[in-house]
Amino acid sequence: MTVPPPSGAPAAPADLAARLTAFVRSLRTHGLRIGPSETVDAAAVLAVLGLAEREQVRAGLAAALLRTDGQRGVFDAAFDLFFPLGVGDPEAVRRASAQQAAHTADPDAPAPADLAGPEQDPAALREDLRARLVAALAADDRAALAGLAGEAVAAFGRYGGAGAAGRPGNDGWSAYQTLGRLAPETLLARVLAALRAGASAGSADAGPDPAAPDLADHVLPDEIRRRIQGFRALVATEARRRAAELRGTERLAERAVAPSPDRIDFLTAGRDQLAELRRTVHPLARKLATRLAARRRRAARGRIDLRRTLRRSLSTGGVPLRPAHRLRRPARPELVLLCDVSGSVAGFSDFTLLLVQAMRDQFSKVRVFAFVNRTAEVTDLLTRGGGDPAALARRILTEAKVMGHHGNSDYGSALGEFAERHLDAVGPRTAVLILGDARNNYRDPHLPALRLIAARARQVHWLNPEQPSLWGTGDSAAPAYAEVVPMHCCRNARRLGEFVARLLPV
Repeated sequence: MTVPPPSGAPAAPADLAARLTAFVRSLRTHGLRIGPSETVDAAAVLAVLGLAEREQVRAGLAAALLRTDGQRGVFDAAFDLFFPLGVGDPEAVRRASAQQAAHTADPDAPAPADLAGPEQDPAALREDLRARLVAALAADDRAALAGLAGEAVAAFGRYGGAGAAGRPGNDGWSAYQTLGRLAPETLLARVLAALRAGASAGSADAGPDPAAPDLADHVLPDEIRRRIQGFRALVATEARRRAAELRGTERLAERAVAPSPDRIDFLTAGRDQLAELRRTVHPLARKLATRLAARRRRAARGRIDLRRTLRRSLSTGGVPLRPAHRLRRPARPELVLLCDVSGSVAGFSDFTLLLVQAMRDQFSKVRVFAFVNRTAEVTDLLTRGGGDPAALARRILTEAKVMGHHGNSDYGSALGEFAERHLDAVGPRTAVLILGDARNNYRDPHLPALRLIAARARQVHWLNPEQPSLWGTGDSAAPAYAEVVPMHCCRNARRLGEFVARLLPV
């Protein structure tokens, strides 16, 4: 194995340009809007900074390419693939460097046995790595942690092989397998003991401080958990880097880089991803509110007033250089939300409710109705619910009568009850948004109730978090409802924002 050049060695301009364009192309596939001007700026950053200081390169490229919040996670994951800290096996590189240095010093001397990389007992290797990991975590040594991540992946992360299961090339590197063998989360007590031992040894001459133990008991565990989480991220980055060398960087970047929060599907998002989504609600609401306000200002001009335009044209020889408009004062629209709050689409409904709550000032009146198989108004609960979506969902399910004798979704019964009891909420200025996947558990869809709602409202739109290829499969009544009102696919926050900016009335 050849020894790679130092990290600060300059790369060939053609290779660097190809790497940068591939990096930008990968970011575009993940939804980041990067144009030619940003790419040229990124090339100028590389020309100025070079490649000697990797973190400076990361910060410079981020400043040149990123324009909105929420994109840094995607950028960092792709950057680690296209501009890795090293190539190959770091331990093999170290042994090769030592062999090369020994050979340079004495060309006739045989290679030392300890540089050949002898096999080590897996249990002993695991305990050795865990002991060194405890020391690195206690010292918060970032360089040592990065090196241990590489050693751990090399020792425990390889799976398959050239002939695994009879399929050549069925091999790779797994961060999950590495972390499962190393179990860094179980080292919390050992790291705390090491820190306290060092603190007690360092303060032996200073006298006891009665507040120090209480402070350490509260602060240190959270800090050590943060360091362990950082080490887990280093292992994941190292495993992706090695897999990219096997599979191809662009191919792995397309599949292994997690999407930005606004592109995460509502129905497949986990708890942490939903929490990240909720943090994007207020920035998205501010952006949409600005767009709606601009549309409302443009709409206020109205149509051309022909009489006033001709009167103005007398001063310019009959040429209508200054057209006059009939000024109109468009009223803010009313909004009615009809939300399925059952477990299958709870994340989608929670996010949309929070978005509407953040945009209440853009509407003259907002009324919210929730249902599982019965419909109840929850406008007051939404107003008093604060910003905690989990608490809001619990209050809706416990305080509002949204379920009858069973807990399964029944869109037909819910729409029928809304048309019978709450139709006064819908008027000629009302936009009605129905949120749900239209999975009716094979019950009557009650289309006449939806037709009655659509006949009274200014417009009705159905927002479905499922992808269109699933509409009509199983117990889905989406095609039947789509014949009555427009149905839109809103799988993630980006599509939901585009829909609100495009279709809500002004």
